[in-house]
Amino acid sequence: MPAEWEPHAATWLAWPHAVTTWPGCLEAAEHEFEVLVRTLARFERVELVVQNAAHHAAIAARLGALVRDGAVRLQVIRTDDVWMRDIGPTFARGAAGLVALDWTFNAWGGKYPPWDLDDAVAAQVAALAGVACERPGIVLEGGAIEVDGEGTLLATEPTLLDPKRNPGIEKSAIEALALELLGVRVTIWLGDGIEGDDTDGHIDDIARFTSPGRVVCAREPDPRDPNHAPLEDCAARLRAARDAAGRALEVIDLPMPPPVLLGEDRLPASYANFYVANSAVLVPVFGGATDERALGVLRPLFPGREVVGVPSRALVRGLGAVHCLTQQQPLT
Repeated sequence: MPAEWEPHAATWLAWPHAVTTWPGCLEAAEHEFEVLVRTLARFERVELVVQNAAHHAAIAARLGALVRDGAVRLQVIRTDDVWMRDIGPTFARGAAGLVALDWTFNAWGGKYPPWDLDDAVAAQVAALAGVACERPGIVLEGGAIEVDGEGTLLATEPTLLDPKRNPGIEKSAIEALALELLGVRVTIWLGDGIEGDDTDGHIDDIARFTSPGRVVCAREPDPRDPNHAPLEDCAARLRAARDAAGRALEVIDLPMPPPVLLGEDRLPASYANFYVANSAVLVPVFGGATDERALGVLRPLFPGREVVGVPSRALVRGLGAVHCLTQQQPLT
């Protein structure tokens, strides 16, 4: 599996449409999603999934020149939801070129039925991309895995070892599959994720590679905050680890935003949910005092890339943000 910062042919996204995901705020989520699409289209081609012919016409009219000029290509695939990181394929390089890994999807351990349309998305994306497709027969989501492109995988135990995803699976079996399918020689296991994360702790909200040997880790300094303890444990595990090249990781603190709430419920807002595009890094921002500080941490870690904040206060009400909505298709 190539690292996210390696060159992309395109990025796949799906236009928000589920009122159950964004009750009372779908229009606001669509507005922020449009900002994401327009920003991303400055840097690489966008393959944008829509639901049907009528939806195609409406989004084509909304995006105008981006569609007419081919910067955004609309693709009709019916979906239950739109978290392309998890329902789309994970692209890996094989001896004969790209392979789309079509993981089994069961809505994060059966949380949100129905999910049959979402489970069929990856194979359709592969066909539209003209890429060979392989279905490994294991439940896994793209947001649960993070690679450095050189044989190292970051993953969390509650997600990959969840009995509602893969009953009875052990670490050794996951590590063997990661070696076979992703070229991973070393798996660094982390613990619990952040408050409000309905995925049981996806890695893309807590720790991300920025280059081989270097990782950013979300940190919450307030010991009274429920995110403090799990993120301290995450940082400690990263600092004790060695990657596939035998290096100790350079671990850089990435601030957490102030709590983003829906009523009394904490939403999984995290700057770690950024997406590395061609010549850019798109970072969710939430209108808080820490937005600029987070962007300032990331800018020197991605030289030659424009680090751009993407408003995500409405998007995160659907319990995801920029990285959750995107899936990169690497160059062959």
